Amino acid sequence: MDSNYDLVVVGGGPGGYAAALYGAGAGLNVALVEKNKLGGTCLHVGCIPAKELLETAAVSRTVGHASEFGISAKGAKVDMTVAQARKQKVVEQLHQGVGKLLEGRKVTVVDGWGSLGAVGQVLVSGGASGDMQLSSSHTILATGSVPRRLPGFEVDGDCIMTSDELLSLDKVPGRVAIIGGGAIGLEFASMLCDLGSQVVVLEVLDEVLGGVDADVTKALVRAFKKRKIEIRTGVSVNNCRRVENGLELHVNGDPPLLVDVVVVCVGRVPFTEGLGLEDAGINTDDGGYVVVDEYCQTTVPGVYAVGDVVRTPQLAHVAFAEAIMVIKHLLDEPVVPLDYDKVPWAIYCYPEVAYVGYSEAAAIAAGFEVTTSTHRYMGNGRAMILGETDGLVKVIAERAASGSAGRILGVHMVGPWVTEQLGQGYLAVNWEATATEVAELVQPHPTMSELFGEAALSLTGRALH
Repeated sequence: MDSNYDLVVVGGGPGGYAAALYGAGAGLNVALVEKNKLGGTCLHVGCIPAKELLETAAVSRTVGHASEFGISAKGAKVDMTVAQARKQKVVEQLHQGVGKLLEGRKVTVVDGWGSLGAVGQVLVSGGASGDMQLSSSHTILATGSVPRRLPGFEVDGDCIMTSDELLSLDKVPGRVAIIGGGAIGLEFASMLCDLGSQVVVLEVLDEVLGGVDADVTKALVRAFKKRKIEIRTGVSVNNCRRVENGLELHVNGDPPLLVDVVVVCVGRVPFTEGLGLEDAGINTDDGGYVVVDEYCQTTVPGVYAVGDVVRTPQLAHVAFAEAIMVIKHLLDEPVVPLDYDKVPWAIYCYPEVAYVGYSEAAAIAAGFEVTTSTHRYMGNGRAMILGETDGLVKVIAERAASGSAGRILGVHMVGPWVTEQLGQGYLAVNWEATATEVAELVQPHPTMSELFGEAALSLTGRALH
């Protein structure tokens, strides 16, 4: 095996394998070091398995409403063994696909733990490839993150678990408490509710989904309430103890909460164990994140870091974008730093949430004069056909000096399939399109994406519906 490379990537998740593929496509001789399976958290215990099980939940929900469409589906039940097998089949197909892509680009995959040695050196140990030293002109750290733990909640994979353990459930629990009202917590709350669990979400902040427009959050909370998902905000879980018939949680001064399972969803922390950052002279911040500049360069020349190990949005598509940016930068190609305030967010609960750019409150706080337009799915023909009319589309625009709507600052959505509809909003925000420019675009009918066009049209002062 060659030990001299143009680029060595440590970590085979989205940021790592994207950097390896893009770099190899640009003609670099690349090695990728990974001890676990290629694909990282996203593929094996994150995005893909979570969305696969959310789709199982969606099918269960759809079957439950089949009679509304004149279809009898009595007696349907969830078999988690089959659901888990399907999930694993999808994961494995994608896992094999990543391996074939790397092989096709002639990326050398090294099985082992990677750590930084002397300048330009990566040390590999503990894997099937054996101990070795790799030399390179550039190194990219992409080792990802792990679930954050809570003191007093010892994860056992049976009664107390994180997202890692929950995604391998072989049966549906009866009563579930989810600690954390962020994207991960609400996706799991939605999934478990549809599968038959009684769910309560406990959030220490005064609202769930920080960063999302308040109108969107209110609509989501109302929809969750209709499904009997309880959300308690502004609370702290003081302790947890096992009792004869489950787990007893003490939340603020309220009576004890009795559940069968507790899922800790309080974010993720960077995984940098064993990387040798301090010895290499690479700075980290108070949270353990690798410190980088706008091009993801660390404090050591030639060493970059991307994905969850840096303090940027912990999203797979952000890691992809950072990887591409880094390769262009180290090749001295023209490249623009990422604008993290304008990356798209997609949350796959039911109803879905998707957004990009400023919320109304954030735009005002940033000093903008704003005007907004909100349209609801209850009047949309396609949503009515699907029987999914909860939700809205809100467009936040800058108010021009004339009083009319100027450039679009943010698009926040909640409703059916909004994760697939955000593309128009993302382009509008990032290209700084005005409401008038967007309103001139023709929207296909009947589609749910019409609501974005209607909202933009309303901002011009001449709405149709």
